[in-house]
Amino acid sequence: MHRPFLSRVPALMALACLAQLFQLPLSFSQLSKPNIVFILADDLGWNDVSYHGSDEIPTPNIDALAYNGIILNNMYAQPVCTPSRAALMTGKYPIKLGMQGPPIYGAEPNGLPLSEKLLPEYLKDLGYTTRAVGKWHLGFYQLPYTPTRRGFDSHFGYYTGYVSYYDYMLQDVYQNIGEFNGFDLRRNDSFAWDVVGKYATDVFTDEAVRLIKEQPSNKPLFLYLAHVAVHTGNHGKNLEAPQSEIKKFSHIADPNRRTYAAMVSKMDESVGRVVQALSEKNMLYNTIIVFMSDNGSPTFDDSGRNFPAASGVSENWGSNYPFRGTKNTLWEGGTKVPALIWTSQFQQNPRVSQQLIHISDWLPTLYSAAGGHTGFLPKDLDGLDQWTSLTLNLPSQRKYVLLNIDEKKRYAAIRKDNWKLIVGSTANGSVDGFYGITKARIAYNVSAVIESRAGRVLSSLSDSLYLLKPNIRDILATRLEATVRCIPQQGPRARSPCSQGEACLFDMESDPCETINLAKKYLTVSSQLYEVLKYYRRQLVTQTNQPIDVNANPVRFNHTWSTWMY
Repeated sequence: MHRPFLSRVPALMALACLAQLFQLPLSFSQLSKPNIVFILADDLGWNDVSYHGSDEIPTPNIDALAYNGIILNNMYAQPVCTPSRAALMTGKYPIKLGMQGPPIYGAEPNGLPLSEKLLPEYLKDLGYTTRAVGKWHLGFYQLPYTPTRRGFDSHFGYYTGYVSYYDYMLQDVYQNIGEFNGFDLRRNDSFAWDVVGKYATDVFTDEAVRLIKEQPSNKPLFLYLAHVAVHTGNHGKNLEAPQSEIKKFSHIADPNRRTYAAMVSKMDESVGRVVQALSEKNMLYNTIIVFMSDNGSPTFDDSGRNFPAASGVSENWGSNYPFRGTKNTLWEGGTKVPALIWTSQFQQNPRVSQQLIHISDWLPTLYSAAGGHTGFLPKDLDGLDQWTSLTLNLPSQRKYVLLNIDEKKRYAAIRKDNWKLIVGSTANGSVDGFYGITKARIAYNVSAVIESRAGRVLSSLSDSLYLLKPNIRDILATRLEATVRCIPQQGPRARSPCSQGEACLFDMESDPCETINLAKKYLTVSSQLYEVLKYYRRQLVTQTNQPIDVNANPVRFNHTWSTWMY
């Protein structure tokens, strides 16, 4: 068995001190070059992982990582997918890139600005092999915008916002133009027709496992696994999962929610397979794993109805409960996401963290963990290096998180410490309520967590506390601590928007579900946060979204979504 990473820390820190003495760009983590596996779920709700207290959808593999690592209970992303991915890859708020608006559509000639250096490029500078699997959604209308031109050594996946889970088709319907329908799955620049008929979550996991197995032992790996799960599939095939998996959730009455649960379960299985592959390759002891969602779920109400028309997003039967709002809103339900970070050294001090973190922080944080000197990063990054804070359990480097400013829809939100200010609303306040209340209940199975693929593998590491000698009481106590408890409002007041310039101020520590507007009571706090919003508004780059280009129609490219401008 390999020595736990933490046991090498004193020697590494001594070398780091020498490096600092001689002003060398060296940190202790540089000496080990940890592998980095970043798993990004799509549209996964807060209430859709069982370590947050959900008694409806078991996620034993994800839970095993959570209980052995750090549960990030104060992790924010952007309200929709392209902006979140832009923040992740650049370390910047989307408002500085013109990416703060709606996601990039398939036939839209738009992309993440080529002037930006991306996370995989920074890691390549440190000697990493960089692999992308799954969703891109940062532009492809010209070749320079595609993943293998932006720092990834390879890409197996799709360029657009989502595809069906079996046929990998995307159907976009554009007003006054019509329907564009095409295939979107490729290995680098070649279409991957051979996997048609195979379930997407399994296909992407197979590729991730293959890449892990083939990774040279003398090079660190950065693997970005961006699942289509649990986003809806193509129009007319909204929710897809193997029937054998759906049958496991007979306790869920609603057929849509039942299929969604199966989709989550397959993604949880994927996490277990990736962890197992890392162990079999003898890489796990020196790997950082991040798991998170790109935004909240486009959820459902008490009747099972979803909100595609109101919120402008594809329907999904996920749950953000007990948080307010849906995907594409600035409420907690749209922007606070399930997230965790695991590495073997955290197993000696697993915990639930309330450290304030934003998705833009991952670039400097992972760069630092990989041995990079953050002083060499651009000064205009919004992301902050949280590695030392996470490793030593220190306060977050953050005081502020800008959740978004949309100058066209005229809404914005910002958080400072325990305060959150929202100005304006999405869809005239029609999705400001509390949705996704789950009714099915099954007993939480701690043994299933311990016996999961991830659980068994993690228990083999010498520094496991929870799973080497399973302590059910400790696991349940951690789960309870990670569960947000509040009583959402019901009735008309629950849907009251912060519209027409009205400000809504919430104390997130005492009121995590945003039920009591304190804007008038704490006018000084409201004014201060509003001034900060104005400061960021002056830095805003106008949204770069472009009109649909008919030349992108897949019918011109053998019914495939392809680069169409040269």
